Amino acid sequence: MDPISFRLGTKNQWGWLVSLLSNDPEWLSAKVKFFLPNIDLGSRNEDPDPTQRVLLQLRELHTQGLATWQAFIHCVCMELEVPLELEVQLLSTWGHGDGFPGPSEMGAESQPEPLLHLGLKRPHQSCGSSPRRKQFRRQQLAELAKRYLQQLRTSAQQRYGGELPGPGQPLTFHQAYVPPILQWSRATAPFSTQEGAVPGSPRAEDGADVSLQDLFGPRADKGPRVMVLLGKAGMGKTTLTRWLCQKWANGQLDRFQALFLFEFRQLNLLAEALTLPQLLFDLYLRPEEGPDAVLQYLERNAKGVLLIFDGLEEALHPHPSGETAGPEAPGPALALFSGLCRGTLLPGCRVMATSRPGKLPDCLPTEAATIHLWGFDGPRVEEYVGRFFSNQPAREAALAELRANRHLRSMCAAPALCRIACLCLRHLLPDLSPGQSAALLPTVTQNYVQMVLALSPRGYRAAESLRGLGEVALRGLETGKVIFSAGDIPPAMMAFGAALGLLTSFCVCTGPRQQEPGYAFTHLSLQEFLAALHLMASPEVDKDALARHVTLNSRWLLRTKARLGLWDHLPIFLAGLASSACCPFLCHLAERGEAWVGAKQATVIQALKKLATRRLTGPKVVELCRCVDETREPELASLMAQSLPCQLPFHNFPLTYADLAALTNVLGHREAPIHLDFEGCPLEPRCPEALAGCGRVESLSFKSRKCGDAFAEALSRSLPTMGSLKKLGLAGSKITARGIYHLVQALPLCPHLEEVSFQDNQLKNQELLSIVKVLPCLPTLRKLDLSHNNVSMATLLGLTEVAVTCRTIRMLQVREADLIILLSPPTETAAELPGSPALRGNAGQKEAQSRSLALRLQKCCLTIRDVEMLIAQLREVPLLEEVDLSGNQLEDEGCRLVAEAAPQLRIAGKLDLSDNGLSVAGVPWVLRAVSTCRNLADLHISLMHKTVVLTFAPELEEQERTQERAAFLDSLTLRVSSELPPSSPRIRLTHCGLQAEHLEQLCKALEGSCRLGHLDLSKNALGDEGAAQLAQWLPALGALQSLNLSENRLSLDAVFSLAQCFSAVPWVLQLDISFESQHVVLRGGRRARCLPARSPPPESPAQAQSSGFGQRCVPRSFCLRECRLEALSLTHLCEALEKCPGPLEVRLSCVVLSDQSLDTLLGHLPRLPQLSLLQLSQTPLSPRSPFLLAHLLGLCPRVEKVDLRSLHDATLYFKSSEEQKGGRCGRFTGCGLSQMHVEPLCELLRKCEDLSQLDLSANQLGDDGLRCLLMCLPRLPISGSLDLSGNSISQEGALCLMETLPSCPRIREAAVNLGAEQSFRIHFSRQEEAGKTLRLRECSFRPEHVPRLATGLSQAWHLTELTLSRCCLGLQPLTLLLRLLRRPEGLLRLRVEEPWMGRAGVLTLLQVCAQASGNVTEISISESQQQLCLQLKFPRQENPEAVARRLARCDLETHHSLLARQLMETCTWLRQLSLSQVNLCHASCQLLQSSLLPLAELKTFRLASSCVSSGGLAPLASGLSRCRHLEELDLSNNQLGEEASTVLAGALEGKSWLRRLDLSHFPLDDSTLAVLVQGLSHMTRLQSLCLSGDDIGDVGCSRLAKALKAATSLEELGLSHNQIGDAGAQHLAAVLPGLPELRRVDLSANGICPAGGVQLVESLALCKHLEELMLGCNALGDPTALGLARALPPHLRVLHLRSSRLSPEAALSLGRALDGCPHLEEISLAENTLARQVPHFHQGLPRLRQIDLVSCEIDDQAAKLLAASFMLCPALEEILLSWNLLGDEAAAELAQVLPRMQRLKSVDLEKNRITADGAWLLAEGLARGSGIQVIRLWNNHIPPDAAQRLQSQEPRLDFAFFPNERQAPRGT
Repeated sequence: MDPISFRLGTKNQWGWLVSLLSNDPEWLSAKVKFFLPNIDLGSRNEDPDPTQRVLLQLRELHTQGLATWQAFIHCVCMELEVPLELEVQLLSTWGHGDGFPGPSEMGAESQPEPLLHLGLKRPHQSCGSSPRRKQFRRQQLAELAKRYLQQLRTSAQQRYGGELPGPGQPLTFHQAYVPPILQWSRATAPFSTQEGAVPGSPRAEDGADVSLQDLFGPRADKGPRVMVLLGKAGMGKTTLTRWLCQKWANGQLDRFQALFLFEFRQLNLLAEALTLPQLLFDLYLRPEEGPDAVLQYLERNAKGVLLIFDGLEEALHPHPSGETAGPEAPGPALALFSGLCRGTLLPGCRVMATSRPGKLPDCLPTEAATIHLWGFDGPRVEEYVGRFFSNQPAREAALAELRANRHLRSMCAAPALCRIACLCLRHLLPDLSPGQSAALLPTVTQNYVQMVLALSPRGYRAAESLRGLGEVALRGLETGKVIFSAGDIPPAMMAFGAALGLLTSFCVCTGPRQQEPGYAFTHLSLQEFLAALHLMASPEVDKDALARHVTLNSRWLLRTKARLGLWDHLPIFLAGLASSACCPFLCHLAERGEAWVGAKQATVIQALKKLATRRLTGPKVVELCRCVDETREPELASLMAQSLPCQLPFHNFPLTYADLAALTNVLGHREAPIHLDFEGCPLEPRCPEALAGCGRVESLSFKSRKCGDAFAEALSRSLPTMGSLKKLGLAGSKITARGIYHLVQALPLCPHLEEVSFQDNQLKNQELLSIVKVLPCLPTLRKLDLSHNNVSMATLLGLTEVAVTCRTIRMLQVREADLIILLSPPTETAAELPGSPALRGNAGQKEAQSRSLALRLQKCCLTIRDVEMLIAQLREVPLLEEVDLSGNQLEDEGCRLVAEAAPQLRIAGKLDLSDNGLSVAGVPWVLRAVSTCRNLADLHISLMHKTVVLTFAPELEEQERTQERAAFLDSLTLRVSSELPPSSPRIRLTHCGLQAEHLEQLCKALEGSCRLGHLDLSKNALGDEGAAQLAQWLPALGALQSLNLSENRLSLDAVFSLAQCFSAVPWVLQLDISFESQHVVLRGGRRARCLPARSPPPESPAQAQSSGFGQRCVPRSFCLRECRLEALSLTHLCEALEKCPGPLEVRLSCVVLSDQSLDTLLGHLPRLPQLSLLQLSQTPLSPRSPFLLAHLLGLCPRVEKVDLRSLHDATLYFKSSEEQKGGRCGRFTGCGLSQMHVEPLCELLRKCEDLSQLDLSANQLGDDGLRCLLMCLPRLPISGSLDLSGNSISQEGALCLMETLPSCPRIREAAVNLGAEQSFRIHFSRQEEAGKTLRLRECSFRPEHVPRLATGLSQAWHLTELTLSRCCLGLQPLTLLLRLLRRPEGLLRLRVEEPWMGRAGVLTLLQVCAQASGNVTEISISESQQQLCLQLKFPRQENPEAVARRLARCDLETHHSLLARQLMETCTWLRQLSLSQVNLCHASCQLLQSSLLPLAELKTFRLASSCVSSGGLAPLASGLSRCRHLEELDLSNNQLGEEASTVLAGALEGKSWLRRLDLSHFPLDDSTLAVLVQGLSHMTRLQSLCLSGDDIGDVGCSRLAKALKAATSLEELGLSHNQIGDAGAQHLAAVLPGLPELRRVDLSANGICPAGGVQLVESLALCKHLEELMLGCNALGDPTALGLARALPPHLRVLHLRSSRLSPEAALSLGRALDGCPHLEEISLAENTLARQVPHFHQGLPRLRQIDLVSCEIDDQAAKLLAASFMLCPALEEILLSWNLLGDEAAAELAQVLPRMQRLKSVDLEKNRITADGAWLLAEGLARGSGIQVIRLWNNHIPPDAAQRLQSQEPRLDFAFFPNERQAPRGT
């Protein structure tokens, strides 16, 4: 017996096993090949005795070790029909390792055979060769090589030629091979980040389909030597390489003598460096003898050698920068691969590598060809299925299921999935109803699940083995391991994997002649699936660990790592297992309940939800779509779909049909439209089919060289199903006429398509024309882009013909390679119109006439012949919007032809003939051709810049609207805006090199044009001679609007010639010359009417609009800058201007102007009576110039104003003879005037009898100059003001001013501020003033100044008011001043503001008042304002009543009594005591009670906004009760606490003489209100009652109304900011008619609605003396406003209706009622929606001072009427128009009226829409003599830099948020 069987025991288990296996020898051979891939049994397998063959195979399995033997025994028990008794004995004996003999116990015959290479089956033989003598080796080289090549072919046949049995290896079951789709790619290696990608030179075009014959056919030698096949996992890369080996072994690839196949996943296991011979012979197949000779033969015949490297993305050991030196140099596997690719090893051989898409190694040469492997399309899928199922019924059933299940068919695009689907169908078909596969195989994951269920043996517990294999798979993925040894996989699991075909075995070479068996999962995706099963079913994996594996991998083609990871499909499988359909399978696998499995599935879903809400890159979006699609969760799909951005780009990574199918499924749950952009993505040809029915795609764009006709055909099938598609792009593809045919057929079926792009597709003439001809069938198309295609001249003319005839084409643009067509679909065709055929015919004719076409043919190489044909075509177009023929070859003749045809072409826009070779000689021909063109608007020719552009006028109605707006703006200013289209043609001939000799021909060409408006001849070479000739031609050219002669080399002689022309030619209104910069422009008026600067107001707004606010001659302006004018030159200039009609404005800017020149200029002024303005800007003047100008002011009565600034800018304003006499102004600022200049200047100014204002600010007068000026002041005839600010004046000057007051009786007011912003201003009156005012601020008086100050005050007895603000007057100096101040008689009001007064307290300030030398009649103290105000009466007199009261208290000698006695002496005639914002303590209140309140003369007591201590309330109430003669009491805004009613009771006790009572913001509760009502019943003389903000409701108002019946003298009633409502208003309405003297009513913010408002205005109509009515912030509505309009009080002065909810109609009615109101001074309609119905006036409001229209939605149109109304309000001082919709037109209207409103001081235009242009117009209006102090422009559309420039030019423009804050505006 065999020794092994002897060891089996007495049960003869060995014999049973041999007997069992002898019945199935093929199964045993398959298992031996699986477990022993490196053993070749050779001839021993050919033993005719089956039993001996089985024994031999069992011995080989047994000698491999315990793990292999146990795994084999498990396979026997699992796969074969083993009796139960034998199965138990086998598993018990060998299944767990018991009794297995060790290797030392085995005999020699059981030792393993020598290891072979890669498991290739060949006869057992020695590796060596027999020795031969040297002389015979050359003869045997060919024989050795021949034998080795045959040996290679035999090995390949044994390895790849046979078919394995089906039942044993279902996943590796060999079927008839179906080749996948192969496609060329332009991008080639390397894709390194250090080097840019260099495109290779594949022999086929990029994107074209390629077959295996193309790769290895006879012409393949012309292509690249190295090729890379790129394909995703499962696309069949490895299968293709093995099929190539099989084809070669069968002799079908006969052009290759040798073929080697290597896998990088095995090469990675090599521990040592290799040489090329070791790679070929030791790792693949070693020659029987003579390896060196074989290698030499292979090198000589390298072109016949093909080396295939599978799995390049898995290569390790990146190759260094240096190349391999030669065949003998060892290196890593990748280094050998690099040497083979670059030709340093085996030069000339062919190398093919396969890889997943990603970053390829740098070692690939730049010329390597890249081929994409795309798997199966529909026909290939059906072919594969047909070959898989050999049974005809099963084949037909499987094909029927695939055709019915589109999703399953799309998954079969991957060959690996196709094989799995076929396995599942083979298992399911017997029990499957037709169409049921859609439910059983909906996802990739469930295909894998069904495969496992189908392959699992019946009755075998697969759960534990599956979990075990899953753990091995996950461990391999985490460590990057795909090849396992026998020790890595437990035997039972290995047997399970072998039985199901989940594992495959092979020989692993770890080094030269070092081999061992290796195991791997049949596919990497299977390993990922099993790992996902482990993660979902293993209890050892918690939720956090599971969630960490739900990640997304980016697949950027050029940016990923050098070696790709192994996690491609793991998240997808996790997502698929998270579907509810997989829950039963997972429960069975995990042996857990649904709750446990559901928790794991929920973890995956939650992780996917987090990813769905993130912003992801394109590859991750696709990855996530695959995951979401696998889950079959609608909620998750909807979440992701809504989270996607509206623009979804996919750039530079491959995409398959499955990717786009998953994306389409997700987008099916989206509501908003989306734009998809695919650029640079290698795309599977049938990818677009996946987008079929995707209704949310609005824009779809493809840009890839991989897209060919098959792609276009697939796209054409999907386009009609995408209902929302508006934009389609297919650029940079390889489509031909066949693809275009399919697309053209599909485009009309897309109803919403608006934009199509076929650019960069190398389309030819016929294809382009076929696309364009389908345009009439695309009703919604807006744009067609055909750029970067092959367009010939014939095609171009064909396109223009289509553009002319197709009514929907709006523009055809061709520029070099660009070709764009814009379309404007018709709004309604004639066929769709109802009515008669005549009506439809008229509609069609009207549509044809309204159609316009823009044609741009730029740089198209058009010649004269082409243009003739083009002109003939264009004559058929009703209206051409634009014709652009620039950049062609027309030259003079062609330009003339086009220009002559222009009048017949009906061009409404631009005709561009630039860059066509036009010469100077051809310019007159173009001018003659267009001179008769009636609608020419602009002609611009610049030969230097090759510009020839003709612009034609727009349609008539649009032109009229444009001219109206231009006329309006032009009437405001003579500045010509370049943006406005001119009303007459503009001809610009710039940079043309024109000289004087060319002018005659040019002028003759222009002479016939009667409409010439603007002529620009700038930047030529005319010179003085040309200017003189042109001046002679000007009358013949007609009335131009402008003539530009800038930069023509003109001298000063030409200036004089132009000045004479300016005086003689009537149309020239402006001559603007900048000499240095050679800017010379003559301008005329665009219209006959220009608005005047001064004119009487029109009688009505309509009249104002029609007359332009009056008529007057437009002033002529002569401006000469940047020149040197000597006396003689000025004489010539003035003589040239003497004949100029007026009014005339002359502006000069000279580099130097001497005194002699200035004398000459001023001497000519009497001979220029028409002169209205003379300006010398930026002209240095001598120090003598102020005296010359002052002398002129007194000498020439026409001079209205002299303005000299800093001896650089001087402006003289002149009066016309018709204007009335008025005050004149002299301004000499910054002229360096000192004391020595004062007397000469005053002597000259004395001669000016009507001098109104004199400004000497910013000079150097100092105190001495001031003293000298004050001495001359009585002799100066100043009637207005004198400004001496900024003259370094000190306290001495302020005291000197005070001492001078008695000698200057006409001074009425003086204000001095010696602070940081020093100001010194004196105001005069024409006659002697009885009362004078002096204000001194920050004068910093020292103690020694106080006596002098007191003396000056004592002598200036006409001084009635003195204000000392922050003049450093402390307590002692102020006390001393009051003691020393004595006057013979009169009153003096003294106001002192010092910081210490806010801290001193009332007692201290009253002590100061007690030291006054005169009688104090008024005291006002405000701690918050740090102010003490006294009125002193001189001489001091005693009051007998006060003397008696003082004698009665003489026994008290305390400090308090002393102060009280002093106060009673000083304040004996006190009539008014005002305490504001003070704190009254107990002592203060006692002092008031004892000393001041009991005074008999006290008539007014105010205690406002103050705080009284609790101890002081009683004395205060007691003191108030003793004031029997009070006529005015103010207790507003006080904090009196709970004792308020007590204080009020005391205050009102016995006040029958009270006339004014103010209790605003006084706490009026029920008890306090009762006290008030009781007191009011006795106040019959009360004239004013103010109870604002006292929380009075309708009940309180009712009680108050009853009390008011007794106040028959009431004139003023203030109840604002209460809550009286409609009921309270009705109570008041019943009482108000009984108050006959009522003049002012304030009921603002009281919650009054129309019900109460109507009754109120009806009652107020009976108040005949009512003057002020304030009802704002109430919801009065239109009824109240209409009622008020019907019965307006006749004496109304103030009307406030702010925020009253008035409609535009009500406001308009109210405005009509107010129009002509003779007493109205103030009106507010702010915060009402007035829109365009703004109130405007026809009669005017003569006394209106303020109008408030803030936030009324007033726009430019309404502002025109409003501005006209302002002119009818001569007393207007303030205009509030902020927060409206006013723009530049409104600003222009206001700028026109501002100079005529003499009393206007402030205009508020904040928060409007005024731009810098509008602000400039406002500044111009201010410059025309307006007295406005500020125009507020904060938060308009004005940039900060523009605001700064405007404010520097006109400081009265305020752009700050706070008034007077100088900062840049906040732009909007």
